[in-house]
Amino acid sequence: VDHPHHVGIWFNYGDVNGLDFWNNSYDIPEEKKNQYGTIRQRELINTQSGDEGILEVGADWLAPDGKKLLDEHTTFHFLQDGNQRIIDRETVLTAQDEKVSFKDNKEGMIAIRVTRALEMPSNEALTLTDAKGNPTEVAVMDNDGVTGNYLSSEGKEGEAVWGTRAEWVKLYGTVDNKQVAITIIDHPKNPGYPTYWHARPYGLFAANPLGQAIFSEGKETLDFSLAPGEQVTFRYRMVISAGDELTASEINKMAENFQ
Repeated sequence: VDHPHHVGIWFNYGDVNGLDFWNNSYDIPEEKKNQYGTIRQRELINTQSGDEGILEVGADWLAPDGKKLLDEHTTFHFLQDGNQRIIDRETVLTAQDEKVSFKDNKEGMIAIRVTRALEMPSNEALTLTDAKGNPTEVAVMDNDGVTGNYLSSEGKEGEAVWGTRAEWVKLYGTVDNKQVAITIIDHPKNPGYPTYWHARPYGLFAANPLGQAIFSEGKETLDFSLAPGEQVTFRYRMVISAGDELTASEINKMAENFQ
């Protein structure tokens, strides 16, 4: 009943040439569709299995009239290291026939939505809104088994992580009586490094390097853009670990090796 656009490991943005690619879903009313962009997978380029799994895809970032604004070429690398699963994502965006502007916006850019056990406990009343705009009022949240907490490379924890810069953030807690952590690591060559974090207590976990005016309360402005034919590359590493606690020093080593 909440945030129907929070699907999978997504990569998009809330303001691309004035179009919202972040909040789009199949249930947006027809009369509002002209405010949203769509990312459509175009082709499966390559797959590989073995010690390292690879998935390579092509996609189009489309305006409501079908005009292609951006060409996307994304490669996923899937690795295993003991109790850790590692997903590296490299996305190359190429502007097409016109300038593409990414106006500073909090809704971005690579993100996941986690299971309830990894949300942060909350005693506040909550309004959940489904895809059709129907609200569900929750007067008291049930925090049974809810154990999540954030930790950033800068030592910030919990809700204090939101709107701050960090090289990485770990979301950790207990799932089925097992210590579990999900860590997202920024890449030093990404625009806006180290990224700002759009990390919410209800389980939205996102890195957003482009929304700088929002997170800095106007002290910084990026308004990133691409000229026709210009490219930009975004790289992120996601580490899912279970069992032994993944320490800050261990994550720092992973970040150093992510080149």
